[in-house]
Amino acid sequence: MEKDIMICGVGGQGTVLASKIIAAAAMQMGETVHSAETIGMAQRGGPVTSHVRIGERAYSPLIPLGNADMLLAFEPAEAVRNLQYLKKDGLVIVNRVATKPVTESLQETGYDGKEMLAYLQQKCDCLIVDANDLCRTLGSVRYFNIAILGVAAGTQRLGIEAETILKEIENRVPARFLEKNKAAFLAGLQLGKN
Repeated sequence: MEKDIMICGVGGQGTVLASKIIAAAAMQMGETVHSAETIGMAQRGGPVTSHVRIGERAYSPLIPLGNADMLLAFEPAEAVRNLQYLKKDGLVIVNRVATKPVTESLQETGYDGKEMLAYLQQKCDCLIVDANDLCRTLGSVRYFNIAILGVAAGTQRLGIEAETILKEIENRVPARFLEKNKAAFLAGLQLGKN
């Protein structure tokens, strides 16, 4: 399998854990995996980008521009900012819910992500997922990082079986949060299949 997957969001959304689960699941399948994270002021809501490269053609951990098969975006503006990495027939799975940057509170620009989502729909194959709706029964949008993995697996374009990802969730998520994370993954999986 040859796949390049980019995961992007802002600090605190769980993008790094999501990338580690994808990488570990691919390794469980016997694949060669390279990954890297770029974390900018993540603790203060800064951008976080993870590159996951699966397969023998991946000689470095960073995805070249125009090569990503899939972009998992936890925030609309981050999806637009990283769109240059997506290949022409790639898929963007993006959270509808915007995370307002600190500058928004200072300038009140009215950022709500709608313009970003409209732009993405014009430019690429885009699946918009509402984290609030998807995670409502779980009690917190903090489970979205696992739910989006379910959506990606459900589309059948990730290339990793759902059972393999579930095993890695069991290996990496603390026991007290495990059942809700598994429920988040399964809810996302169903959405991705639909």
